[in-house]
Amino acid sequence: MTPKPFNPEEIQRILGSLQKPAVFLNITCDWPVLLWTVDHLSRCLGGKAVRFRMGRRQHEKKTPLFETQCSYVEAKLEEFQSWTEGQTGAEDVGCFSNYPLSLYWAYADYKYIALLLQEKPSMFEDVVWSQFGFPGRNGRDSTLWIGTEGANTPCHLDSYGYNLVLQVQGRKRWHLFPPADTSCLYPSRIPYEESSVFSQVDVLQPDLQRFPAFRHARAYTVTLQPGQVLFVPRHWWHYVESVDPITVSVNSWIELEVDDEARVGEALTKAIVCALKTTPSNDNDDDWLNPTEEGLVGHDENMRYLNLAVGACMEKRGTTSHRDQQTQDTPACPGAKRDSRGQAKNASSSSPPAEDLSSSSTPSTVPFGPHLIPVAWNQITNQETTEQNPKNQDRPSPSRDCDIIRSSSVSQNTPPRPVSGSRAQHQHEGEGMFSSGSASDPLVFPQPGCRDGGRPPPGDRDQGNGDRAHCPVSVTTNDLLQCLVHPEVIARVSELLMERVWSGTATTP
Repeated sequence: MTPKPFNPEEIQRILGSLQKPAVFLNITCDWPVLLWTVDHLSRCLGGKAVRFRMGRRQHEKKTPLFETQCSYVEAKLEEFQSWTEGQTGAEDVGCFSNYPLSLYWAYADYKYIALLLQEKPSMFEDVVWSQFGFPGRNGRDSTLWIGTEGANTPCHLDSYGYNLVLQVQGRKRWHLFPPADTSCLYPSRIPYEESSVFSQVDVLQPDLQRFPAFRHARAYTVTLQPGQVLFVPRHWWHYVESVDPITVSVNSWIELEVDDEARVGEALTKAIVCALKTTPSNDNDDDWLNPTEEGLVGHDENMRYLNLAVGACMEKRGTTSHRDQQTQDTPACPGAKRDSRGQAKNASSSSPPAEDLSSSSTPSTVPFGPHLIPVAWNQITNQETTEQNPKNQDRPSPSRDCDIIRSSSVSQNTPPRPVSGSRAQHQHEGEGMFSSGSASDPLVFPQPGCRDGGRPPPGDRDQGNGDRAHCPVSVTTNDLLQCLVHPEVIARVSELLMERVWSGTATTP
């Protein structure tokens, strides 16, 4: 047997040091899961039906195609495979007969292997995450994704943990954006899905008139090949698309201790969104609940969830504070702010600098080379577009296939600092994605037509105010929600709520 380039302990050290996406090669060559092609899975599942999300290939608007806008079918993998081979008869392709392959893509996403293969538990062992330093972690703790060319996941970030993704069949292209660029991606909680923050931007065909700050977002792109494993760091935005006729991948979300704090924010978000969106009103007629969510619960249940999340976080903070008291004269502040990686912040000048996205920021101990390759920042497209069309710099850049670029090339690709004055710059200089900053630091919400990531130029702030005074104002429930559950607002409210509980000033029921 050919020795692996890294043993589990070495991979654990690498995962603890990586600050941006990277691809592991030559680790999974002996994993039985690499045999999980659609043909193999079809035989294993027999006649078991799988739910597929159907999306139109030509989406007319320059907006993301969210899951609430898709159709859904229940079909066997055998029917799916026949459909991808061009067959059209209902006896061969079942429900797919209503969806021409030339017009639609199909995606069986978020399929929990523990449920999908519960009749074949021995197959769980085919997924060997223990070789990444997670003893006992296998297919039971993983998710399966099966799609056609064009199938995609809207751009979003995951609130909890980090992600390991194994490509099994076909190729998938990943477009990733760092947490510091959150303000450029216009975060939204509509449609609502717990632990997912969606972007309002179609990252492949952005509407730069509506979302001008997106031109400053830094895309890291990679096309993942079969057998490769992608590491997606905590809170990195990602848009994923299948580029081959059939793709299969398996992923596992790895929990982190700081997820306790994130659960407070998620519980708070759910309570606010459900309270407003379940209230009858003239503008509450949209499909706001993602199909992945299993129904609604009442406000009392949402508040119980919030109290459980706050209690768990306070208990852990109390334990940490007690432990710190034994080793320090001054205990750690229970409400201390943390950056996007969950590390406690320190206002002193001796504190380590915030995450820098240049290749030089990655610790030198990370053994980049033929078996571990950093995902490269794709600045080429914007440069070429600007040079070829200097008078049309506002036009969106075309999508570009940037495969894995080795670290020798990345060393020259130092990303620019976020635009001056933007929230992204504050995050880059010392604040995590969900930290709120000081009380005097106003939140920056990108405005249409602004080039600086949020604040309009001084001359634009006063122009036209007279005309605006005569324009009717129409603030919808969703507009209100976009502000109330903005990640930065939720982070600050979570801090205030936990500080209130910690100090004993919370209202007694």
